[in-house]
Amino acid sequence: MRLRQMAVAFLINEEEQILFLQKKEKSAFLPGMLVPVGGHIEITEMNEPKVACLRELKEETGLTEENIHHLTLKYIVLRMKGIEEIRMQYVFFGHVPKARPLLESDEGELSWLNQEEIENASVTATTKEIIDHYRNEQENEHVYVGTMKANRENPAITWALLEDWETYNKNLKPRLKS
Repeated sequence: MRLRQMAVAFLINEEEQILFLQKKEKSAFLPGMLVPVGGHIEITEMNEPKVACLRELKEETGLTEENIHHLTLKYIVLRMKGIEEIRMQYVFFGHVPKARPLLESDEGELSWLNQEEIENASVTATTKEIIDHYRNEQENEHVYVGTMKANRENPAITWALLEDWETYNKNLKPRLKS
């Protein structure tokens, strides 16, 4: 079994549009699809998905950490790909002024999309599920874990709040080993 880790960012501007990358038709991964900016986590970044996300953002948009406000981990999504691979995606959200200049990317073309455009665009089921959940939960500061599943042949994500039960339940007494 192989574990493939990715880090992506949904960057939102003041008009509530989200920045997407339209992959080139000849791309080996998701050709022609609109995807959030991001990519695979390098071996040296395995314990620091935010570092990987920032590297990908700089490579694909020219944006640096100083250009992005409140880049925050919101989701960790797990998905089986066949029987040999588990995909783990760290999903960050942040804010960027629309007027901020963006670089041309070798990966594809960058564009800002509003909610209606996203619903009718060529985006993955994972992207749609994440955006739908975020629209309902954006006001809180929680991190969620999602697992992809088939729901009557349609992909869906089951969400769970990721929390440290010891921090949130201070009334628990440590268990003594007998």
